[in-house]
Amino acid sequence: NDADLEYNEEEIPLAIQQSIDGADRVSKIVLSMKEFSHPGGEEEPADINRALENTIAITRNEWKYVSKMTCEFDESLPMVSCIPGEVNQVFLNMIINAGQAIEDAPGTGENKGLIHIKTQKKDNWVQIIIKDTGIGISKENQHRIFDPFFTTKEIGKGTGQGLAISFAVIADKHKGKIECESEPGKGTTFTISLPIEKH
Repeated sequence: NDADLEYNEEEIPLAIQQSIDGADRVSKIVLSMKEFSHPGGEEEPADINRALENTIAITRNEWKYVSKMTCEFDESLPMVSCIPGEVNQVFLNMIINAGQAIEDAPGTGENKGLIHIKTQKKDNWVQIIIKDTGIGISKENQHRIFDPFFTTKEIGKGTGQGLAISFAVIADKHKGKIECESEPGKGTTFTISLPIEKH
C-alpha cells in the first residue's frame, strides 16, 4: 500500500537517526564515566573544565527536569595537580545538591531553576564556582553545613556526609578551600579553590 510505503520512508530514517543519536549519547556517558572514575589515588595534572563536563554529563538526570545548566569555562585554565577521582566526586556532590536545592524551592514546578558553573584563575588558585537558584541555606545553618551528619534533607534524600567529605577532600587533601554564600529563597554559591602549585 502506497500510504504505508510513504509512512515507512519517512519514519524508518527518523527511527534510525534517533537510535544513532541515542547510541552516541550512551557512548559519551560511558566515556565520561570512564574518565570520571579514574582508578588510583595518586595526584596527577587534571583538566578541571574536562572533569566538570564529564560530571555534568553523568549527573544530567539529577537536574535536567528541574533546572537549566549554563557554563562559563575559562579555556586558558592551567592544569591542576589533584586526585581526579576524588575531585570529580566533590563536583558530583555539589551538582546533585544544587539540583535538589532547586527541586525543593517553592514554584520550581512552573519555572525551571538555573545551575551556573564557572571556572577561573585567581592569583595562584583555580576556582570552580557553582551557583544555584535553589531554596538557599538559613544563616544559622551556614556554619554547620560542612559538619559530618548535619543535614536539613528529609530521610532518604541524604546522609549529611556529602559536604563534609567534600570539605575533607578539598581542604585537607588538596590544601584548597570551599566557601559558601547563600540567601534563603534566592540560592547558593559554592566557590571551590584549588592551588595551582602546592607550597
